[in-house]
Amino acid sequence: MAPILQSSQPWVEKYRPKQVKDVAHQDEVVRVLTNTLETGSCPHMLFYGPPGTGKTTTALAIAHQLFGPELYKSRVLELNASDDRGINVVRTKIKDFAAVAVGTNQCKNGYPCPPFKIIVLDEADSMTEDAQNALRRTMETYSKVTRFFFICNYVSRIIEPLASRCAKFRFKPLSEEIMSSRILYISQEEGLCLDAEALSTLSFISHGDLRRAITYLQSAARLFGSSISSENLISVSGVVPAKVVEALLKACKSGNFDLANKEVNNFIAEGYPASQMLTQLFEAIVEENDLSDEQKARISKKLGEADKVLLTPPPNTHTHPFVSSVLS
Repeated sequence: MAPILQSSQPWVEKYRPKQVKDVAHQDEVVRVLTNTLETGSCPHMLFYGPPGTGKTTTALAIAHQLFGPELYKSRVLELNASDDRGINVVRTKIKDFAAVAVGTNQCKNGYPCPPFKIIVLDEADSMTEDAQNALRRTMETYSKVTRFFFICNYVSRIIEPLASRCAKFRFKPLSEEIMSSRILYISQEEGLCLDAEALSTLSFISHGDLRRAITYLQSAARLFGSSISSENLISVSGVVPAKVVEALLKACKSGNFDLANKEVNNFIAEGYPASQMLTQLFEAIVEENDLSDEQKARISKKLGEADKVLLTPPPNTHTHPFVSSVLS
């Protein structure tokens, strides 16, 4: 079937929840934040958890529901990893915005409009430690007129003095049931046809990341039209086909280095990323029934070492590191 005509707007943005209550599968977070919206009293907040689970959506929804469209631009400052957020920016742009006083609490067009501003720092775990330290004083000095929303994947990368000043909210990976429900809704809205196998495949390759799932769905719709199969989704996702992983694992288990090396060269020739193969190889090994726990642990350790080598490859290395790792 010919590809269907698509609007230029990414579906991730088109179907982004506009209100906190619409955020999927984060019931505890939604319950607490709904109370925040009702009272207009808001602490500094730290949202953490895996990608695509609703952290940024929730932060932006709170800001929109507090201030409405008229005051949003003047009351909310958004900064993410693409912006310069070094120590100089913290001392100038962030500090200058935080220092500006705002009017008293006054409802406008049905929005609470509390007497403070909000600074949203997305991907805060990518900020340097010096920049985070510089924020400490700013948070203390302007706490009466400014609230900070920190969003990150790894809470351990936020320094303790910042984390201790925030109410923490953990976002869980989305279950297959919740993700399937949302994907089915989008499919119906866009006139797509997904069978049960395609829906299950999409949930599996997205690993609880709804943003990734929606992106894969839109990519497949652009390329393959309104009828989308499991194979279509795998082809746009960059996931290594199961038969390729099984062939490599079988070659490694044979103990024949030449055979394993041949399989590695085959999948590299097909253009599959080595990091993705390592991830799927690890998942396959965990599920293997004819390997002992000790063997799985040793192989997992070697896979971790190989993954590190992929990130920082040593000079003059021509052997694929994880082949010898698994064979050993």
